[in-house]
Amino acid sequence: MKKIDKAMQILLAGFCINLCMGILYAWSVFKQALVVDLGWSNADASMPYTVAVITFAVSLLIAGVLQDRMGPRRILILGTVMVGLGMIISSFATTPLMLIITFGLLTGCGIGFGYACLAPSAMKWFHPSKKGMVNGLIAAGFGLAAVYLAPLTSTLISTYGINTSFLILGCAVLVIAVPLACTINNPPADYTPVAPAGAAYKGSTKPVDINWRAMIKTPQFYSLWLMFALASSAGLMVIGNITSMAAQQANITQAAYLVVILSIFNSGGRIAAGMLSDKIGGVKTLMIAFIMQGINMALFASFNTDFTLMIGAALAGVGYGTLLAVFPSIIADYYGLKNYGANYGVLYTAWGISGFIGPVVAAVAVDTTGTYTLAYTICAVMMAVAIFLSFITKPVDAEALEKKLANA
Repeated sequence: MKKIDKAMQILLAGFCINLCMGILYAWSVFKQALVVDLGWSNADASMPYTVAVITFAVSLLIAGVLQDRMGPRRILILGTVMVGLGMIISSFATTPLMLIITFGLLTGCGIGFGYACLAPSAMKWFHPSKKGMVNGLIAAGFGLAAVYLAPLTSTLISTYGINTSFLILGCAVLVIAVPLACTINNPPADYTPVAPAGAAYKGSTKPVDINWRAMIKTPQFYSLWLMFALASSAGLMVIGNITSMAAQQANITQAAYLVVILSIFNSGGRIAAGMLSDKIGGVKTLMIAFIMQGINMALFASFNTDFTLMIGAALAGVGYGTLLAVFPSIIADYYGLKNYGANYGVLYTAWGISGFIGPVVAAVAVDTTGTYTLAYTICAVMMAVAIFLSFITKPVDAEALEKKLANA
């Protein structure tokens, strides 16, 4: 019973830490204040966020390697401290360059270090049949942060100003997330998680632990990488432009509710997809999400009312959220947990690339045609490619891979 309690404690702590580190999703509120209150240009106000996203993706790879070697606790404590200190020091920033360094680099790196440690440690405490559920709940914490942090940050800024808001939120991270990080650790070497009653594990029957160098020699990795990049590009394209889409297609100028809907379904989709992948397998779950998102993209240009845009935002949220819950489970299933941090960090470069593809597709479409229709078409094609890849991607043959590695 103590081990089960410890497993749930690790999962809950990870969920709550991600609720704190999801401060990244509140940047739109900070950006508005920087432009309106401090007179910064849109480009200057956006740059700290852009740098933070890039730093997040790069540092996640570095932290994944470190936590595989050193365990999650020290890396996670370092990450949460960096997030808190980055926010606190940001309260003294007076120029775009200073904010790029404090928020973009320091906070962004901290988020990557923290995010890299939570899923691998939590998965090791649970039976493999619960990989999807664990990843879904951990990832949902990060996604749900936008639901409460955006209004909270807005209230703080209107009451205390942007500088003090950075300070308050940074102190909150240090007070809440750092102590929680101290409770995260890997299970003992001899620990074997108890199989739940009626557990039906859909993963590899003989998991193999290999490092990222061996992983990139398997065709499955490249299929997974392309699916992740293509599908997340479509999701991020909608996430980054949903209010503009509502204004252009339905003449809706106050579309903040669509952001909330998208965030809620993004988070809910992570939990639901994670649990579904435990039942039917990760790739099948991705296939369903790809088909749904492909149809959504094909129809999105015709969404010109409140109701249809709400449906489109909800489906886009679920489709995108599925990726963040299921891909970690597949990497753990195909390539094992021993080197999971580094392996998932390498795969996560696909998300970093998609952070460029999605916005560029939207910008080019609007600049050349005046509408998002071309962007929807491109995204629908990308989803069609992802669907095809999901049909042909098969689990890694552990025995054949072990023989190949032994003979290499």
